[in-house]
Amino acid sequence: MTTHFVMMGVCGCGKTTAALSLQKYLDQCPYAEGDDFHTQANRDKMGAGIPLTDEDRYPWLGNLRDWMTEQAKNGEKYSIVTCSALKHHYRDILRGVEGKVAFIHLTPPQAINLERMLSRQGHYMKAGMLDSQLEILEELGADEYGVKIDNPGTPEAVEADIVNWVKAQGLI
Repeated sequence: MTTHFVMMGVCGCGKTTAALSLQKYLDQCPYAEGDDFHTQANRDKMGAGIPLTDEDRYPWLGNLRDWMTEQAKNGEKYSIVTCSALKHHYRDILRGVEGKVAFIHLTPPQAINLERMLSRQGHYMKAGMLDSQLEILEELGADEYGVKIDNPGTPEAVEADIVNWVKAQGLI
């Protein structure tokens, strides 16, 4: 059975960095950058500082779910995607895959997220969008398999926390 790791959290939390770090431990398993699955309309909307609606997100989440299912059908042991996965019902869509989904929720302090976003060059997601994401964020529920990583330290320290959790779960 494929285990799909979803690096989740608000913009600027370090999803991409963490996903690439975990990929090293999972034999360079397939990885999908969630941003690449957004429609151009969604990118334009976010670039203009307009928060996405649920209706905007549903096709994006479905595309990510379908990509993960494709990895399972290809016999992959693991896959990794980055996806904000802000609401429980968004995560329900992702859990509709073949295989098992493990959410890794990255939650550094808001000030660190904002600093990271302000330092980005050319990214369509503007720093002002952070507040709208924090407003709708729903923490992982008791019925959701995953972990919250609140390490505000270096990428290496966050990587160590993630790898320790994955090992403790017997996933690697």
